[in-house]
Amino acid sequence: MTEETARFATRAVHAARSRETAAPRATPIYLTAGFEFDDFDHAADHFGTGTGFGYTRTGNPTVRAAERQLAALESGADAVLVASGQAAVVTALLTVAGAGDHIVTSTHIYEGTRGLLLDNLARLGIETTFIDDIQDPQAWRAAIRPNTRALFAESLANARNDVLDIAAISAVADEAAIPLIVDNTLATPFLLRPIEHGAAIVVHSASKFLAGHGSVLGGVIIDDGRFDPEKAGHNAPHLVLPGRGGLPSVAARHGGRARIAYARESVAPRFGASPSPLNAFLIGQGAETLGLRVERQSRNALEVAQWLQAQDAVESVDYVGLPSHPDHATALRYLEGGFGSIFTFTLRGGLDAARQFVEQVQVFTHMTHIGDVRSLVLHPGTTSHAQRSEQERELLGVRPGTLRLSIGIEDIEDLISDLARVLDAAREAVA
Repeated sequence: MTEETARFATRAVHAARSRETAAPRATPIYLTAGFEFDDFDHAADHFGTGTGFGYTRTGNPTVRAAERQLAALESGADAVLVASGQAAVVTALLTVAGAGDHIVTSTHIYEGTRGLLLDNLARLGIETTFIDDIQDPQAWRAAIRPNTRALFAESLANARNDVLDIAAISAVADEAAIPLIVDNTLATPFLLRPIEHGAAIVVHSASKFLAGHGSVLGGVIIDDGRFDPEKAGHNAPHLVLPGRGGLPSVAARHGGRARIAYARESVAPRFGASPSPLNAFLIGQGAETLGLRVERQSRNALEVAQWLQAQDAVESVDYVGLPSHPDHATALRYLEGGFGSIFTFTLRGGLDAARQFVEQVQVFTHMTHIGDVRSLVLHPGTTSHAQRSEQERELLGVRPGTLRLSIGIEDIEDLISDLARVLDAAREAVA
Protein backbone atom coordinates (compact mmCIF):
# COMPACT_ATOMS: atom_id res chain seq x y z
CA MET A 1 0.00 0.00 0.00
CA THR A 2 1.31 3.46 -0.91
CA GLU A 3 0.59 6.79 0.74
CA GLU A 4 -1.61 7.69 -2.21
CA THR A 5 -3.75 4.55 -1.91
CA ALA A 6 -4.02 4.53 1.89
CA ARG A 7 -7.26 5.76 3.40
CA PHE A 8 -7.56 8.85 5.58
CA ALA A 9 -7.14 7.25 9.03
CA THR A 10 -4.16 5.26 7.80
CA ARG A 11 -2.55 8.36 6.28
CA ALA A 12 -3.16 10.30 9.50
CA VAL A 13 -1.17 7.72 11.47
CA HIS A 14 1.61 6.96 8.97
CA ALA A 15 2.21 9.97 6.71
CA ALA A 16 4.72 11.64 9.06
CA ARG A 17 6.99 8.60 9.04
CA SER A 18 10.16 9.15 7.04
CA ARG A 19 13.18 7.08 6.15
CA GLU A 20 15.18 10.18 5.33
CA THR A 21 18.28 10.85 7.40
CA ALA A 22 19.60 14.16 8.68
CA ALA A 23 22.31 15.41 11.02
CA PRO A 24 20.75 17.88 13.45
CA ARG A 25 23.21 19.70 15.73
CA ALA A 26 20.85 19.53 18.73
CA THR A 27 19.90 16.10 20.04
CA PRO A 28 16.57 15.06 18.50
CA ILE A 29 13.76 14.11 20.87
CA TYR A 30 12.68 10.57 20.05
CA LEU A 31 9.32 10.83 21.78
CA THR A 32 8.12 7.37 20.87
CA ALA A 33 7.16 4.26 22.81
CA GLY A 34 8.88 1.91 20.37
CA PHE A 35 10.98 1.54 17.23
CA GLU A 36 10.42 -0.34 13.99
CA PHE A 37 12.54 -3.38 13.19
CA ASP A 38 13.96 -3.71 9.69
CA ASP A 39 12.97 -7.36 9.43
CA PHE A 40 12.37 -10.57 11.39
CA ASP A 41 16.06 -11.20 12.10
CA HIS A 42 16.62 -7.62 13.26
CA ALA A 43 14.02 -8.10 16.00
CA ALA A 44 15.50 -11.44 17.04
CA ASP A 45 19.00 -9.95 17.19
CA HIS A 46 17.82 -7.04 19.33
CA PHE A 47 16.18 -9.32 21.89
CA GLY A 48 19.12 -11.70 21.81
CA THR A 49 21.95 -9.19 22.21
CA GLY A 50 20.28 -6.01 23.49
CA THR A 51 21.85 -3.93 20.73
CA GLY A 52 19.92 -1.15 19.02
CA PHE A 53 16.53 0.18 20.08
CA GLY A 54 13.26 -1.67 20.34
CA TYR A 55 11.23 -0.07 23.15
CA THR A 56 11.84 3.19 25.00
CA ARG A 57 11.60 1.51 28.41
CA THR A 58 14.79 -0.40 27.54
CA GLY A 59 16.55 2.21 25.44
CA ASN A 60 16.02 5.39 23.44
CA PRO A 61 18.43 7.47 21.28
CA THR A 62 17.68 10.70 23.16
CA VAL A 63 18.20 8.99 26.50
CA ARG A 64 21.36 7.31 25.23
CA ALA A 65 22.81 10.66 24.15
CA ALA A 66 22.28 12.08 27.65
CA GLU A 67 23.85 8.96 29.19
CA ARG A 68 27.00 9.32 27.11
CA GLN A 69 27.18 13.02 27.99
CA LEU A 70 26.82 12.49 31.75
CA ALA A 71 29.24 9.56 31.82
CA ALA A 72 31.83 11.76 30.13
CA LEU A 73 31.28 14.58 32.64
CA GLU A 74 31.88 12.18 35.55
CA SER A 75 34.88 10.44 33.92
CA GLY A 76 32.86 7.21 33.91
CA ALA A 77 32.75 4.34 31.43
CA ASP A 78 28.98 4.34 30.95
CA ALA A 79 25.74 5.57 32.49
CA VAL A 80 22.08 4.67 32.85
CA LEU A 81 19.55 7.50 32.96
CA VAL A 82 16.43 6.88 35.07
CA ALA A 83 13.27 8.72 36.06
CA SER A 84 14.46 10.42 39.27
CA GLY A 85 17.32 10.72 41.72
CA GLN A 86 15.57 8.31 44.05
CA ALA A 87 15.31 5.83 41.16
CA ALA A 88 19.06 6.23 40.59
CA VAL A 89 19.86 5.35 44.20
CA VAL A 90 17.57 2.31 44.34
CA THR A 91 18.75 1.08 40.93
CA ALA A 92 22.40 1.37 41.97
CA LEU A 93 21.80 -0.46 45.26
CA LEU A 94 19.69 -3.23 43.71
CA THR A 95 22.35 -3.69 41.06
CA VAL A 96 24.81 -4.82 43.73
CA ALA A 97 22.65 -6.10 46.61
CA GLY A 98 19.78 -8.52 47.18
CA ALA A 99 17.98 -10.41 49.92
CA GLY A 100 20.33 -11.38 52.74
CA ASP A 101 22.89 -8.72 51.83
CA HIS A 102 24.16 -5.72 53.79
CA ILE A 103 25.03 -2.09 53.00
CA VAL A 104 27.15 0.35 55.00
CA THR A 105 26.23 4.00 54.65
CA SER A 106 26.74 7.44 56.13
CA THR A 107 24.36 8.88 58.70
CA HIS A 108 24.61 12.14 56.76
CA ILE A 109 22.45 11.18 53.78
CA TYR A 110 19.32 12.53 52.17
CA GLU A 111 16.23 11.56 54.15
CA GLY A 112 14.60 9.93 51.13
CA THR A 113 17.60 7.61 50.78
CA ARG A 114 17.57 6.88 54.50
CA GLY A 115 13.87 6.00 54.32
CA LEU A 116 14.54 3.77 51.32
CA LEU A 117 17.13 1.83 53.32
CA LEU A 118 15.17 1.61 56.58
CA ASP A 119 11.63 1.13 55.27
CA ASN A 120 11.86 -0.43 51.81
CA LEU A 121 15.11 -2.32 51.31
CA ALA A 122 14.82 -3.71 54.84
CA ARG A 123 11.54 -5.37 53.79
CA LEU A 124 13.43 -6.97 50.89
CA GLY A 125 15.95 -8.47 53.31
CA ILE A 126 18.75 -5.92 52.82
CA GLU A 127 20.22 -4.63 56.09
CA THR A 128 21.98 -1.31 56.61
CA THR A 129 24.58 -0.06 59.08
CA PHE A 130 24.98 3.72 59.50
CA ILE A 131 28.33 5.42 60.15
CA ASP A 132 28.44 8.66 62.16
CA ASP A 133 32.14 9.51 61.77
CA ILE A 134 32.36 9.29 57.99
CA GLN A 135 35.95 10.61 57.98
CA ASP A 136 37.23 7.57 59.90
CA PRO A 137 38.17 4.71 57.53
CA GLN A 138 38.32 2.32 60.48
CA ALA A 139 34.66 3.01 61.30
CA TRP A 140 33.72 1.94 57.77
CA ARG A 141 36.06 -1.04 57.86
CA ALA A 142 34.67 -2.28 61.18
CA ALA A 143 31.10 -2.16 59.87
CA ILE A 144 31.80 -4.42 56.87
CA ARG A 145 30.47 -7.98 57.11
CA PRO A 146 31.00 -11.00 54.83
CA ASN A 147 27.65 -10.18 53.19
CA THR A 148 28.32 -6.45 52.73
CA ARG A 149 27.82 -5.53 49.09
CA ALA A 150 28.45 -1.76 49.00
CA LEU A 151 29.51 1.35 50.86
CA PHE A 152 27.26 4.35 50.18
CA ALA A 153 27.76 8.03 50.99
CA GLU A 154 27.31 11.55 49.67
CA SER A 155 30.33 13.48 48.45
CA LEU A 156 28.95 16.70 49.95
CA ALA A 157 26.19 16.07 52.45
CA ASN A 158 22.85 17.78 52.76
CA ALA A 159 22.54 19.80 54.88
CA ARG A 160 25.68 20.41 56.98
CA ASN A 161 28.21 20.16 54.13
CA ASP A 162 30.07 17.15 55.55
CA VAL A 163 32.72 16.18 52.96
CA LEU A 164 33.57 12.54 52.27
CA ASP A 165 37.25 11.55 52.06
CA ILE A 166 36.57 9.55 48.91
CA ALA A 167 40.08 8.19 48.39
CA ALA A 168 40.31 6.87 51.94
CA ILE A 169 36.86 5.24 51.95
CA SER A 170 37.20 3.82 48.44
CA ALA A 171 40.41 2.14 49.62
CA VAL A 172 38.39 0.44 52.36
CA ALA A 173 35.83 -0.68 49.78
CA ASP A 174 38.59 -2.05 47.54
CA GLU A 175 39.98 -4.12 50.43
CA ALA A 176 36.61 -5.87 50.67
CA ALA A 177 36.17 -6.06 46.86
CA ILE A 178 32.92 -4.11 47.03
CA PRO A 179 31.98 -0.81 45.32
CA LEU A 180 31.89 2.60 46.93
CA ILE A 181 28.75 4.31 45.64
CA VAL A 182 28.82 8.11 45.91
CA ASP A 183 25.85 10.43 45.55
CA ASN A 184 27.49 13.44 43.90
CA THR A 185 24.35 15.56 43.49
CA LEU A 186 25.44 18.50 45.62
CA ALA A 187 29.03 18.70 44.44
CA THR A 188 28.29 18.07 40.72
CA PRO A 189 31.01 16.80 38.35
CA PHE A 190 32.07 20.39 37.76
CA LEU A 191 33.48 20.60 41.30
CA LEU A 192 34.27 16.94 42.01
CA ARG A 193 34.43 13.65 40.10
CA PRO A 194 34.42 10.80 42.64
CA ILE A 195 35.44 8.12 40.12
CA GLU A 196 38.75 9.94 39.69
CA HIS A 197 39.34 9.41 43.43
CA GLY A 198 38.47 5.71 43.53
CA ALA A 199 34.68 5.53 43.71
CA ALA A 200 33.17 2.71 41.65
CA ILE A 201 29.69 4.12 41.06
CA VAL A 202 28.31 7.67 41.10
CA VAL A 203 24.63 8.62 41.30
CA HIS A 204 22.88 11.94 40.81
CA SER A 205 19.50 13.44 41.13
CA ALA A 206 19.61 14.94 37.65
CA SER A 207 16.57 17.02 38.62
CA LYS A 208 18.96 19.31 40.50
CA PHE A 209 22.10 20.87 39.05
CA LEU A 210 22.39 18.71 35.94
CA ALA A 211 19.03 19.85 34.55
CA GLY A 212 19.36 23.10 36.48
CA HIS A 213 16.04 24.82 35.97
CA GLY A 214 13.66 22.99 38.29
CA SER A 215 11.51 21.81 35.40
CA VAL A 216 12.04 18.04 35.09
CA LEU A 217 12.85 14.97 37.16
CA GLY A 218 15.63 12.54 36.38
CA GLY A 219 18.46 10.51 37.86
CA VAL A 220 21.62 8.86 36.60
CA ILE A 221 23.92 6.00 37.58
CA ILE A 222 27.51 6.20 36.31
CA ASP A 223 29.96 3.29 36.57
CA ASP A 224 33.75 3.26 36.43
CA GLY A 225 33.76 0.22 34.12
CA ARG A 226 36.37 -1.58 36.24
CA PHE A 227 34.37 -4.51 37.61
CA ASP A 228 36.80 -7.40 38.15
CA PRO A 229 35.07 -10.82 38.18
CA GLU A 230 38.19 -12.52 39.54
CA LYS A 231 38.42 -10.19 42.53
CA ALA A 232 34.80 -9.24 43.16
CA GLY A 233 32.87 -12.13 41.66
CA HIS A 234 32.22 -13.79 45.03
CA ASN A 235 30.40 -10.61 46.10
CA ALA A 236 28.39 -10.45 42.87
CA PRO A 237 27.34 -13.96 41.85
CA HIS A 238 24.48 -12.53 39.77
CA LEU A 239 27.10 -10.93 37.51
CA VAL A 240 29.41 -13.91 37.07
CA LEU A 241 27.05 -16.91 36.92
CA PRO A 242 25.35 -17.95 33.65
CA GLY A 243 21.99 -16.33 32.97
CA ARG A 244 18.61 -17.92 32.37
CA GLY A 245 18.20 -19.94 29.21
CA GLY A 246 21.90 -20.66 28.95
CA LEU A 247 22.81 -17.02 28.33
CA PRO A 248 26.47 -16.25 29.14
CA SER A 249 27.03 -14.33 32.38
CA VAL A 250 26.80 -10.54 32.43
CA ALA A 251 30.54 -10.37 33.12
CA ALA A 252 31.30 -12.65 30.19
CA ARG A 253 29.25 -10.46 27.87
CA HIS A 254 30.25 -7.02 29.18
CA GLY A 255 33.55 -7.41 31.03
CA GLY A 256 34.40 -4.44 33.24
CA ARG A 257 31.06 -2.84 32.46
CA ALA A 258 29.10 -5.74 33.96
CA ARG A 259 27.56 -3.68 36.77
CA ILE A 260 26.19 -0.92 34.56
CA ALA A 261 25.03 -3.45 31.97
CA TYR A 262 23.10 -5.32 34.66
CA ALA A 263 21.54 -2.04 35.80
CA ARG A 264 20.49 -1.29 32.23
CA GLU A 265 19.23 -4.77 31.35
CA SER A 266 17.82 -6.18 34.58
CA VAL A 267 17.11 -3.46 37.16
CA ALA A 268 16.02 -0.11 35.72
CA PRO A 269 13.65 -1.37 33.00
CA ARG A 270 12.14 -4.14 35.11
CA PHE A 271 11.38 -1.80 38.00
CA GLY A 272 9.98 0.73 35.53
CA ALA A 273 12.48 3.48 36.26
CA SER A 274 12.92 4.56 32.64
CA PRO A 275 12.90 8.32 31.96
CA SER A 276 10.89 10.28 29.42
CA PRO A 277 12.91 11.15 26.29
CA LEU A 278 11.72 14.74 26.70
CA ASN A 279 13.19 14.85 30.21
CA ALA A 280 16.40 13.29 28.90
CA PHE A 281 16.61 16.02 26.27
CA LEU A 282 16.16 18.77 28.88
CA ILE A 283 18.71 17.18 31.23
CA GLY A 284 21.17 17.04 28.35
CA GLN A 285 20.49 20.67 27.48
CA GLY A 286 20.97 21.67 31.11
CA ALA A 287 24.21 19.74 31.45
CA GLU A 288 25.70 21.78 28.60
CA THR A 289 25.72 24.87 30.85
CA LEU A 290 26.46 23.06 34.14
CA GLY A 291 29.91 24.57 34.56
CA LEU A 292 28.75 28.13 33.92
CA ARG A 293 25.89 27.81 36.41
CA VAL A 294 27.77 26.04 39.20
CA GLU A 295 30.69 28.43 38.97
CA ARG A 296 28.32 31.40 39.40
CA GLN A 297 26.25 29.67 42.10
CA SER A 298 29.36 28.72 44.08
CA ARG A 299 30.74 32.23 43.88
CA ASN A 300 27.42 33.69 45.03
CA ALA A 301 27.16 31.13 47.85
CA LEU A 302 30.58 31.99 49.22
CA GLU A 303 29.70 35.69 49.33
CA VAL A 304 26.35 34.98 50.97
CA ALA A 305 27.95 32.68 53.56
CA GLN A 306 30.65 35.23 54.39
CA TRP A 307 28.01 37.95 54.75
CA LEU A 308 25.78 35.80 56.97
CA GLN A 309 28.69 34.89 59.21
CA ALA A 310 29.13 38.56 60.07
CA GLN A 311 25.48 39.14 61.07
CA ASP A 312 24.42 39.45 64.72
CA ALA A 313 21.16 37.61 64.07
CA VAL A 314 23.04 34.56 62.82
CA GLU A 315 24.35 32.02 65.31
CA SER A 316 26.35 29.86 62.88
CA VAL A 317 26.97 29.16 59.19
CA ASP A 318 27.74 25.60 58.00
CA TYR A 319 29.33 26.26 54.63
CA VAL A 320 32.37 24.20 53.69
CA GLY A 321 33.86 27.15 51.82
CA LEU A 322 34.44 28.95 55.13
CA PRO A 323 37.65 28.21 57.08
CA SER A 324 35.48 27.78 60.18
CA HIS A 325 33.85 24.63 58.76
CA PRO A 326 35.43 21.44 60.22
CA ASP A 327 35.71 19.86 56.74
CA HIS A 328 37.20 22.91 55.04
CA ALA A 329 40.64 21.29 54.64
CA THR A 330 39.08 18.17 53.09
CA ALA A 331 37.07 20.36 50.75
CA LEU A 332 40.24 22.10 49.59
CA ARG A 333 41.64 18.66 48.67
CA TYR A 334 38.62 17.54 46.65
CA LEU A 335 36.61 20.48 45.34
CA GLU A 336 37.87 22.47 42.36
CA GLY A 337 36.34 25.69 41.09
CA GLY A 338 34.19 26.45 44.14
CA PHE A 339 32.58 24.95 47.24
CA GLY A 340 29.05 24.35 46.02
CA SER A 341 25.94 26.42 46.60
CA ILE A 342 23.90 24.56 49.23
CA PHE A 343 24.44 25.08 52.93
CA THR A 344 22.70 25.80 56.23
CA PHE A 345 22.80 28.64 58.69
CA THR A 346 21.15 28.99 62.09
CA LEU A 347 19.33 32.05 63.39
CA ARG A 348 19.58 33.05 67.04
CA GLY A 349 15.82 33.52 67.28
CA GLY A 350 15.05 29.83 66.83
CA LEU A 351 11.87 28.56 65.20
CA ASP A 352 10.06 31.92 65.28
CA ALA A 353 12.95 33.65 63.52
CA ALA A 354 13.09 30.88 60.92
CA ARG A 355 9.36 31.18 60.27
CA GLN A 356 9.64 34.93 59.86
CA PHE A 357 12.57 34.51 57.47
CA VAL A 358 10.87 32.11 55.04
CA GLU A 359 7.68 34.16 55.04
CA GLN A 360 9.37 37.50 54.39
CA VAL A 361 12.07 36.80 51.79
CA GLN A 362 11.22 37.97 48.28
CA VAL A 363 14.15 37.05 46.03
CA PHE A 364 14.56 33.64 47.69
CA THR A 365 11.85 31.09 46.84
CA HIS A 366 10.43 28.93 49.63
CA MET A 367 10.28 25.40 48.22
CA THR A 368 11.66 21.86 48.55
CA HIS A 369 14.29 21.72 45.84
CA ILE A 370 18.00 22.43 45.36
CA GLY A 371 20.37 23.13 42.49
CA ASP A 372 18.01 25.54 40.75
CA VAL A 373 19.02 28.70 38.90
CA ARG A 374 16.79 30.42 41.46
CA SER A 375 17.82 30.86 45.09
CA LEU A 376 15.75 28.70 47.42
CA VAL A 377 15.17 28.38 51.16
CA LEU A 378 13.73 25.60 53.33
CA HIS A 379 13.41 24.88 57.05
CA PRO A 380 14.88 21.35 57.42
CA GLY A 381 13.61 20.73 60.94
CA THR A 382 9.96 20.78 59.91
CA THR A 383 10.37 19.44 56.36
CA SER A 384 13.24 17.32 55.04
CA HIS A 385 14.41 16.22 58.52
CA ALA A 386 11.02 16.09 60.24
CA GLN A 387 11.14 12.29 60.60
CA ARG A 388 14.43 12.40 62.47
CA SER A 389 14.47 12.50 66.25
CA GLU A 390 15.53 15.70 68.01
CA GLN A 391 18.80 14.01 68.97
CA GLU A 392 19.43 12.95 65.36
CA ARG A 393 18.71 16.44 64.08
CA GLU A 394 21.12 17.91 66.60
CA LEU A 395 23.82 15.46 65.47
CA LEU A 396 23.29 16.64 61.89
CA GLY A 397 23.39 20.32 62.81
CA VAL A 398 19.66 20.86 62.24
CA ARG A 399 18.25 23.01 65.03
CA PRO A 400 14.98 24.97 65.37
CA GLY A 401 16.54 28.09 63.84
CA THR A 402 18.39 26.29 61.05
CA LEU A 403 17.58 27.15 57.43
CA ARG A 404 18.92 25.59 54.24
CA LEU A 405 19.82 27.78 51.30
CA SER A 406 20.35 26.76 47.70
CA ILE A 407 21.98 29.75 46.03
CA GLY A 408 21.09 30.56 42.43
CA ILE A 409 22.53 32.72 39.68
CA GLU A 410 20.84 36.03 40.60
CA ASP A 411 22.91 39.17 41.08
CA ILE A 412 24.65 38.90 44.43
CA GLU A 413 23.62 42.44 45.41
CA ASP A 414 19.95 41.47 45.17
CA LEU A 415 20.46 38.35 47.27
CA ILE A 416 22.30 40.24 50.00
CA SER A 417 19.70 43.00 49.96
CA ASP A 418 16.89 40.48 50.43
CA LEU A 419 18.74 38.83 53.32
CA ALA A 420 19.60 42.15 54.95
CA ARG A 421 16.00 43.34 54.89
CA VAL A 422 14.76 40.21 56.66
CA LEU A 423 17.66 39.83 59.09
CA ASP A 424 17.46 43.46 60.20
CA ALA A 425 13.97 42.70 61.43
CA ALA A 426 15.15 39.45 63.02
CA ARG A 427 17.98 41.22 64.85
CA GLU A 428 15.54 43.78 66.25
CA ALA A 429 13.22 40.98 67.41
CA VAL A 430 16.08 39.20 69.22
CA ALA A 431 17.22 42.46 70.80
